[in-house]
Amino acid sequence: MKKLLCCIIFCVIRLVGNTQDNSYVLDMVHHNPGEPLTTSVFTDPAYLKQSGYNGQVINDFVFAHAALTFDKFDKRIFPQGSKEREWVLNAAKHVRENIAAAKKAGIKVYYFTDIVVLPKKLVELYHDEICDEKGKISFEKPKTIEIHRIMLEELFETFPDLDGLVIRTGETYLNNVPYHTGNNPITDGETSHVKLINLLREEVCVKRNKMLFYRTWASAGMDQKPDVYLRITNQIEPHPNLVFSVKHTKGDYQRTFDFNPTLTLGKHPQIVEVQCQREYEGKGAYPDYIMDGVINGFEEFNTNKPQKGYKSLNDIKGNANFKGIWSWSRGGGWVGPYISNEFWCKLNAYVISNWAHNTKQTEEQVFNRFMDENGIAGDSRQKFRELCLLSAKAVLRGHTSAVLPFENSWVWWMRDEFLSGTDDKRLRDAFKKLYELKLLDTAIAEKYQAVDLWKQIVALSKQVKMKNKSDQQYVVVSSQYGLLLHQIIAEGWNIMALGFVGDSTGVYDKAAIAASIKRYDQAWKEYEQLKKDNPSCATLYKPFMWAHNPPSYHKTEGMGASVDKYRKL
Repeated sequence: MKKLLCCIIFCVIRLVGNTQDNSYVLDMVHHNPGEPLTTSVFTDPAYLKQSGYNGQVINDFVFAHAALTFDKFDKRIFPQGSKEREWVLNAAKHVRENIAAAKKAGIKVYYFTDIVVLPKKLVELYHDEICDEKGKISFEKPKTIEIHRIMLEELFETFPDLDGLVIRTGETYLNNVPYHTGNNPITDGETSHVKLINLLREEVCVKRNKMLFYRTWASAGMDQKPDVYLRITNQIEPHPNLVFSVKHTKGDYQRTFDFNPTLTLGKHPQIVEVQCQREYEGKGAYPDYIMDGVINGFEEFNTNKPQKGYKSLNDIKGNANFKGIWSWSRGGGWVGPYISNEFWCKLNAYVISNWAHNTKQTEEQVFNRFMDENGIAGDSRQKFRELCLLSAKAVLRGHTSAVLPFENSWVWWMRDEFLSGTDDKRLRDAFKKLYELKLLDTAIAEKYQAVDLWKQIVALSKQVKMKNKSDQQYVVVSSQYGLLLHQIIAEGWNIMALGFVGDSTGVYDKAAIAASIKRYDQAWKEYEQLKKDNPSCATLYKPFMWAHNPPSYHKTEGMGASVDKYRKL
């Protein structure tokens, strides 16, 4: 018994010794704005707790600060008996339920918070005191600051068990708050950031001892430019409850984008944001294992996108400012593809969250434990590992490039459930430049290389056995989805390239175009049949250019229209 007790104590000491000190391991489901809430195990805080997370970020775009009556400030804003007040009270009930569920599970709970978002009636009543000459709510106005102090006081009085806030500026989503309005508060660049952070620090961290995670995303260059990040954060006095949140990418979650150069800088702790259901890479509709790249460095960082400094989480894990991970297990972007099986999201989330708890582990050690827990044994282990690593290579070549100069603006040709064509200026510019560099043929060849990789992935998927048979079947179906989609991409790019050359020279290879169109049409036919034959299959991509025009979120232009242009030849 004494021996057993000593062994247990040793194991506990070893585990604690290997755990990142004071680390935050947070998760968020990013529900699609304006749509029904995402159905996911990751919305259950009990599941997050058992999965090793110690905090939940709630982001259903019904913000906690939108669930306030503002009665102490002005009773005219949400008057008694009004439909607007009824909405606010129902929203508050929903917020309390979310907080209570997290507390019951034993994890911290933080609300995702867009600033500025204020009641429409408040803005109407106090417009001249809070809005600038452009009609934007401005923190250059003393009344705006006063209102936010009152708002934060009411927020934590109304929801005392809320552990803190995650603040976003730069984007303001009002889809789910019908009686509120708002805008980006950064109306005066870096000065606005400093003013806002100091206000939040005082009201949230100092006065109320709550956590404040301030996102650097998409505003005044703070998220990408080291000099801007330092100029802003160096003006802020550190506080134990103030943490800056930074995406691991320099920009949005795109392959070929640099590792974020603002990570590790300055005097404040940071957490790193990582998306598990990549909105530019299928959203879990097909295999897309990215955590080897996030933790160890992506393939392109050693080829066409060499990194001068840090290139991975492994490179920064020993830095004093690195304090944890915030995974987006589900969501990001708009609309589909929609999935009914979360297997690929679970894999990415498992690896990043478990690695964050003990950064002395290798990515492969954590990956192996995922296979243990999912009953992937024997020969299946090597097959599954190879499949996942190949998926990262296939996605890179199918979406962007592993070898060619690929400009950041070009990557947007494919996002959410949409495929652009050369009627999208960004893709047309890419084709033009690659053609001028005599690299267009190389670009098309790379798309066919992606197809070859997907064929290997499909073959491997059929050899993987696991405990959960529905997951096993989904691995096969989703791999076939990836193959058929990338066949569509390869033929679509080939048709558009042949057409582009014809447009440029006046000579069209009509036979090659016709043959490629035949293969393109066949791939679409098989892709649609896959969905009909398999209930677990994700919804399909559409051959249109993405546009921010809800509810369709696309234009009539796109890959379909571009292919049809040459079909008429």
